[in-house]
Amino acid sequence: MVEGEFTATYKFALLHALADICIERPLHSDVTANLHDALDSVITIDELVVKFIELYWQHSLPYNGVADEAFVLLQNAGNQSALVQDLAAMRLQGIRTIGQLKQSQHWKSLLTKTRNTFKQGPLWRLQLLAGKEECFYYPHDKSQKHIVLNPGIAFCFRRFYDLVVSLARNHWTQKVSAFPANFAVLGGKGDLSQFLFGSDRNSIISARPLLTEIQQGKCFYCNKSLKNDGSNAAEVDHFIPWARYPSDLGHNFVLAHRSCNNAKRDHLAAQLHKERWYEQNIINNAAQITAELSQYFICDSSRSEAITAWAYQLAHLGDSPLWVGGREFETLKGGAEVELI
Repeated sequence: MVEGEFTATYKFALLHALADICIERPLHSDVTANLHDALDSVITIDELVVKFIELYWQHSLPYNGVADEAFVLLQNAGNQSALVQDLAAMRLQGIRTIGQLKQSQHWKSLLTKTRNTFKQGPLWRLQLLAGKEECFYYPHDKSQKHIVLNPGIAFCFRRFYDLVVSLARNHWTQKVSAFPANFAVLGGKGDLSQFLFGSDRNSIISARPLLTEIQQGKCFYCNKSLKNDGSNAAEVDHFIPWARYPSDLGHNFVLAHRSCNNAKRDHLAAQLHKERWYEQNIINNAAQITAELSQYFICDSSRSEAITAWAYQLAHLGDSPLWVGGREFETLKGGAEVELI
């Protein structure tokens, strides 16, 4: 990919989107068989278009840098990208979250416009290296409404997801920083990566009342009462840690003591916590979470199930320590059976 031209950020977005989709789908089989499962290799263009919109939504926020006025950062060397322009215009109409955007009257027309742009450019330019088509990820077949990943590609995106996303985001941030018009606004100050890809803490707080109700005012992990301050203060926690899957999903939230949240950090929680998460957020309260949080976050219970299954499979393969509580950990041994959700 180093040999390709990166005059805009869409190639990083496409790599990110491919990796995301590969881990966000429910598995059709076990880990070994999944290597050759053709169903995991077919990705519709519409799936990629929706993911593109989700990725660029945060980037349509005005950046308050050293300039006198807030500025929507450019995503290419020329004029602003059409998608970011459209998203910024919708923010001006009062749409504040990706959930509200998907529920708005503009969603279908946005999908249509973005699909046309996507098929004209990013989808078939990612694999142009020195002017030649090098179809490393997927063959170019413009007659279809989907792409088919080459053998082993879906598995590699799943196995090395954190590496792919980290590289894509780092180079994406560097590219945005390097455009002259952006550089004048950024002035070399601020955490641009956090602005482009960080979690919206203000939105996350909006999940607290519902989680308090669902958990009856108790910490998800230790089952003791939550308080208003101190180490027992209530904090919204990403059950699958942000460090492993850096996106806010409504069904991935639980409410925990600050002390429990700090102790868990970026570890996966123990098997008993996973089972309780599944019972609480998927079996018993999936519909309520979707109804009350979809205006703020992406609320797709099947996506959260798939992400959880993927994360625990990697833990299984690597004998990773799982957090039980405090300083206590357990390990899923290589021979142990891992239930797929």
